[in-house]
Amino acid sequence: MRSMEFKMERQGLLTVGQKVTITEGLLPSNYYYIIDPSLAMSANIPFRYRLKSTEGVVTNIVENARGFYVTVRFEEPEVDMTK
Repeated sequence: MRSMEFKMERQGLLTVGQKVTITEGLLPSNYYYIIDPSLAMSANIPFRYRLKSTEGVVTNIVENARGFYVTVRFEEPEVDMTK
């Protein structure tokens, strides 16, 4: 299972266990992903780590000093982005 983190600006837009749909955006050298309808946004993802799924399940929501962070699990193999 692959997990990805998204930044959510306001509390209460998503709940743990909720199924979400993802839209892919393209930048000159990266992809980014948005939980529809514009509820949260991922960091920039290099081309080689492109997400293949368009649906996932919210597994965790954390609040810290920088905002709310949502973890979404996808039905595809885990990717090691540290390489």
